[in-house]
Amino acid sequence: MRFKLLRRRLTFSAPRMVVRSAMPWPFRWAIVAIVLGFCAAIGLWAFEFGKDIAGLEKGSKEELLHLRTELTEVKAELVKVKQERDHAQSIANTADTLVTAEKASHESLLAQLKQLEADNRTLRDDLGFFEKLIPSANGDGLAIRSLQADLQTGGKLKWQVLVIQSGKNPVEFNGRLEVAFSGLLDGKPWTANLAGVPPAIKVRQYGRMDGKFDIPAQVVVNGMSAKVMDGTVVKATQSIKL
Repeated sequence: MRFKLLRRRLTFSAPRMVVRSAMPWPFRWAIVAIVLGFCAAIGLWAFEFGKDIAGLEKGSKEELLHLRTELTEVKAELVKVKQERDHAQSIANTADTLVTAEKASHESLLAQLKQLEADNRTLRDDLGFFEKLIPSANGDGLAIRSLQADLQTGGKLKWQVLVIQSGKNPVEFNGRLEVAFSGLLDGKPWTANLAGVPPAIKVRQYGRMDGKFDIPAQVVVNGMSAKVMDGTVVKATQSIKL
């Protein structure tokens, strides 16, 4: 029996022994927390020490300052570009205004030029008219000094008659003017007078009458005549060929 007990104790089949600590578990947890905190502090210190050795912290600060400087310069450049844009926009608006004003001025000048050309034509017509008012050296009494006819587009003929009465302080003449046109229609002679009642004419020194005649279709006008009538008496007459 003793041998069996001894063998059991000396072999692996001996019963297990459990050694329990007498330290309470709250104290053990506190020690573990202290150790972990100490390890964390050492790790943080090692990390910061490593950054200082590598120069990462200094480089990051310098890079940050550099980036802030560049950002400030970019902002200043943007402000400058905006000012230049506003200035260019102002110049463009001013240019548009000047172009509009120049266009309006150009149109006004064109209108004035056309009016001056029309006035010039009128003055030349008046000059020719008054030149024809000068009586001839041997003339006396009522006479047709000018008879004009101009063919225009649209089948119209513009005519003008100038009648003068020479002499010193002549009495005013009251009569009528008969205007006739001649030509060819289908190769045959053709004549026509002004439509309606012959126009009345009054002449003291001079009198001018004009108008337009509608040429019938297929008619070729080649002549015009004018008569100044006093009742049934012909006071003056003149004919022209076209």
